Amino acid sequence: MFNFDVIIVGAGVAGLYASLNLPKNLKVLILCKEQPWECNTFYAQGGIAVAKDINDIPLHIEDTLNAGAGMCDEKAVKTLSEESLEVLEDLIARQTPFDRDEKGDLLFTKEAAHSTSRIIHAGGDCTGRVLHSHLIAQVSHTLWKNAAVTELLIEGNHCYGVSVLTKRGSYNLYAKHIILASGGVGALFEYHTNAYTISSELHGMILENGLKLKDMEMLQFHPTVFVKTPHARKMLLSEALRGEGARIVDFWGNRFLFDYDSSGELAPRDKVARSIFDYKIKLQEKNPNAPQEQKEVYLDLSPFSKEFFYERFPNIARNLSALGYELPKDRIPISPAFHYCMGGIETDDVGRVVGMQNLYAMGECACTGVHGANRLASNSLLEGLVFSRRSAKEILESYGAGNRIQDSKSREFPLHSQVLQKEQDENLKAILRHLMWHKVGIIRKKSGLNEALGGVEVMLQSGVGRLLRLRLLTAKNIIESALKRDFSVGAHYIE
Repeated sequence: MFNFDVIIVGAGVAGLYASLNLPKNLKVLILCKEQPWECNTFYAQGGIAVAKDINDIPLHIEDTLNAGAGMCDEKAVKTLSEESLEVLEDLIARQTPFDRDEKGDLLFTKEAAHSTSRIIHAGGDCTGRVLHSHLIAQVSHTLWKNAAVTELLIEGNHCYGVSVLTKRGSYNLYAKHIILASGGVGALFEYHTNAYTISSELHGMILENGLKLKDMEMLQFHPTVFVKTPHARKMLLSEALRGEGARIVDFWGNRFLFDYDSSGELAPRDKVARSIFDYKIKLQEKNPNAPQEQKEVYLDLSPFSKEFFYERFPNIARNLSALGYELPKDRIPISPAFHYCMGGIETDDVGRVVGMQNLYAMGECACTGVHGANRLASNSLLEGLVFSRRSAKEILESYGAGNRIQDSKSREFPLHSQVLQKEQDENLKAILRHLMWHKVGIIRKKSGLNEALGGVEVMLQSGVGRLLRLRLLTAKNIIESALKRDFSVGAHYIE
């Protein structure tokens, strides 16, 4: 048997930082579905929201609560902001190369719905990539690549381990503590900004074991995404662009967002995304025979000098330039796309899965209560850092002197024999993505949600492979959660 002290599922910011807070004398295994960089952390652009100092904590809390539209857990938000200072201090001590000015002071930028500039960044618009690379270089524990979890080994309120599929075959792995840091649900949608490994399968495993997902109807659609590519993962155009002065305009240069909200481009993400979605529909209805370019919405980068744009946003500049755009002169056609799941596996204030003894969830796969109905920009990396650190501390408290376990259970499970994927599953995945995008997307109708639910239930009854079944269970939970909340709040907008 493969036995460990801690198994961590996922190698994004939450999983890596949890491992860095667990001492080297513990036997820790990090499982990575494919390559470590195929995670949402790696593609994160904007930065990390932190309280700039003790005096900024109340305002950071207030901004987070306001964005969450009354659905945040205030205690969790308070924890998030207060411990952001400790996490920042630790990251600086670990020599994380954050962007600084000529004097060596941290550079702070502003994003939508923040009252002040409090977002730190690294590598301009490459914060996630820089942070991920820096953290993984410090990991001393074992990391398995190309290791996909296919089952949680649960009995009662105890998780004994996981089943994992590797290139060498399937194995059952056992541990005293299991940490889930597997990311969100991007693969359920036709257009999204997520890494292609983000599939929602772990959420389905939670459901099949009778555990709870919370607030799964709260899905955030990023308003500024370049979608004119053939791939499912679309090109995110960071909120920091608007924080630094980029504008959203129509073909004629009209900044129409101010007709929807007095904050214009800096309104909360859900309002900006819905406004763009609605405005594009109106443009189509007003003149359906107009040239396509007159029915588009654009990101206007002209407020930037070329030097500033290429220095502050090198990744975006490089990617768009490769597509033939002359920057910052050319306007970029944009559309909303699925970006982030505020809901997730229900946890307590130390990241423990509700109803379980030794199973933890953190990062985007978890619902800690800090985001409520709408995540405040750049609070996501911070949440992964704060709560992974809290979970690691909680795990260490279960060990006695010398970090030796005081009490543990052991049990051996048979290796599951379910077929993971069947021939028709790829076609059905495409149908599911289309259904979720058009019926469970930015603006929802009860009739559309019921249609989506019927489609998902038909697929569940059609003898699909295990991995698609897990996705379908998650999709069904999202739809049912949206139907139960029959009024609009935050990111959940129902007509």
